[in-house]
Amino acid sequence: MDFKDLDPVLHSQLRLAIMNVLLSEKEAEFTLLKERTNATAGNLSVQINKLRDAAYIEVVKQFRDNYPQTLCKITPAGKKAFEDYVHAIQAYLKVGKSK
Repeated sequence: MDFKDLDPVLHSQLRLAIMNVLLSEKEAEFTLLKERTNATAGNLSVQINKLRDAAYIEVVKQFRDNYPQTLCKITPAGKKAFEDYVHAIQAYLKVGKSK
């Protein structure tokens, strides 16, 4: 087995954390993701854009009570990519144990 099997979009601690939060929430506001991941606003914004560009999440920007709000939601493709990534990690662990 070779590390090329791991999705490079998900092979980032912060992007994995974002995806993990979005799997457990129907949708998450930017501030919730910032709290749960302990990321800076700038870094979180960059990583959200990378996940959006990969079509793993949907991002909706709107206004709520005259304040900008960014909502993120995992897509079916994102859910599948995350599940595939987890299976790949599990396969690596099994290979490591069998040596």
